[in-house]
Amino acid sequence: MTAFMDKDFLLTTDVARKLYHEVAADLPVIDYHSHLQQGEIAERKTFRNIAELWLGGDHYKWRLMRTAGVAEEYCTGERSDKEKFLAFCKVLPLAIGNPIYHWSHLELRRIFGIDLIINEKNAEAIWEQANARLAGMDTWTFLEQAKVEIACTTDDPADDLLQHAEIAQSALKTRVLPAYRPDKAMRINNPGFVDYVARLAEVSGVQITSFATMMAALANRVGYFHERGGRISDHAIDIPLPAHAATPEQLEAFFARRVKGELLSDLEQSQYLRGLLENIGTVYAKFGWTMCLHIGAMRNNNQRMLENLGPDTGFDSIGDMSTSNGLVALLSALDASDQLPQTMLFNLNPAMNEVLSTMIGNFQDGSVAGKVQFGPAWWFNDHKLGNLNQILAFGNHSVLGIFVGMVTDSRSFASYPRHDYFRRLVCRQFGEWVAGGEYPNDFEALSTIVRGICYENAKNYFKL
Repeated sequence: MTAFMDKDFLLTTDVARKLYHEVAADLPVIDYHSHLQQGEIAERKTFRNIAELWLGGDHYKWRLMRTAGVAEEYCTGERSDKEKFLAFCKVLPLAIGNPIYHWSHLELRRIFGIDLIINEKNAEAIWEQANARLAGMDTWTFLEQAKVEIACTTDDPADDLLQHAEIAQSALKTRVLPAYRPDKAMRINNPGFVDYVARLAEVSGVQITSFATMMAALANRVGYFHERGGRISDHAIDIPLPAHAATPEQLEAFFARRVKGELLSDLEQSQYLRGLLENIGTVYAKFGWTMCLHIGAMRNNNQRMLENLGPDTGFDSIGDMSTSNGLVALLSALDASDQLPQTMLFNLNPAMNEVLSTMIGNFQDGSVAGKVQFGPAWWFNDHKLGNLNQILAFGNHSVLGIFVGMVTDSRSFASYPRHDYFRRLVCRQFGEWVAGGEYPNDFEALSTIVRGICYENAKNYFKL
C-alpha cells in the first residue's frame, strides 16, 4: 500500500518518478495568471494566522465548507479566525476526491514543513505550528520559497500601477508584472459602466465621447502597461459571442445609448463584446502581447448571497453556453487582417475540451510555436482528472510539447504548490505513455518536453 501523499504522490511509474524528481520538481515557476494583489506584495503583507492565509477571500474553501454544512458565520461571518480554521479542519476529511484536500496538505507540507493530517483531532496542533512559522513570513517569503521567477497580477486598465513600480525597484527576487483585465469596459450593462468610462478618460487623457474614443483610451492604457512590463491581457467571456460582427455604426449606437442610461439587449451586449475584443485584439498584436480568453463561467448565480456578500464569494458554476461559432468568427476576423495576437483559450466546461483543442489548430501560422494555445485546466477543471483530460486533449489534437503550462489563478499566496500538483500529473501521464509502449523511454527527449511545459515554454512564449 502506498503511503498517503508520500514523495512519489501521483507518480505511478518509474519513468514518472525519475522525470519528476530529477527534472520537474525544482524548476522555477512562471505564474502568468494570478489574482495576487500588487499592494500586498509591495507592502510585504504578513498574515496574523493560518486562517487569514487559507480562508480570507478563498471562495474555493468557503464553497466546500458551506456544502459540508458549515454555517456562513464560520466562512465569511463574525466567528473568530480560530473558530473558522477549526471548522474547516473538521469538515475537510469529508472532501475525499476534492483537489482542495490534496492542495491543503501540499501547502501544509511544502510551506510549513508540517506532516500532520488535517482533521479535527490535529487542528489545534496545526494551528499552533503553522502560526509559529507564519510569524516570520510575509508575501515575499511565499513567492521566493516557491521559486516564483515571474508572477503576473490582474489589473484594471485604469490602475496607475504605482505599487508595481515600487515592487520593481525593490529587492524582491520575483519579477511581478501587471496583466491587463478590462472587465469593466467589457461589461457594458453593469451599473458602474458609465462612471468607469469617466474614470478611464481621466487616467488615459483621452476624451471619451464614442466607442472609437473608448477604444483609443483602452489602447493608450495598453501602451502604459507595456512600458511597465505588461505582456498579457485577460478577458472573461461569460456570454456567447455572435458569429456576425456588428458594424462600426452599430457599435457607436450601442455606446451612445448606454451612456444615456439605456441598457442593451442580450444580443447587443454580445455584439458589443465582440466588437471590443476585435478592436483591442489588433492593439495586442501591435504590441506583441498574448490575449487570454477565459470562457464559460456562470458567475454570482445566487442573487441573495450576491446582495449579502458581493461577487466572487463562491456562488459560481460552469456554463453550458455555445461558444464555438462566435469564437471562431472573432479569431478569423483578426487573422484575416493579419492582426491575430498570440491567444490562449481557457475552458471552464470540460465538454468543450475537444472543441477548443481542435480550434487552436485553425489559426497557427508558423510564426511562433503554438501561436494559439489551449490553456491549462482552469477553476472547476483544476483537479486530477481535469488536468489529465486537458493534457490528453492537447496531446490528441495538437503538439503537447509546446504547451505553456500551469497557472495558479488564485488570490492566495499559499497556492503555489498547485504547480507541484500539476507537474506530478504531467510526469505521471508521460510515464504511463512510456509504460504502455506509446512513447520511447528516451529520458533526454522526455526531459526536454517536461522542462518546456513546466517552465521554458512560458518564458519564451510570453517573451518574459
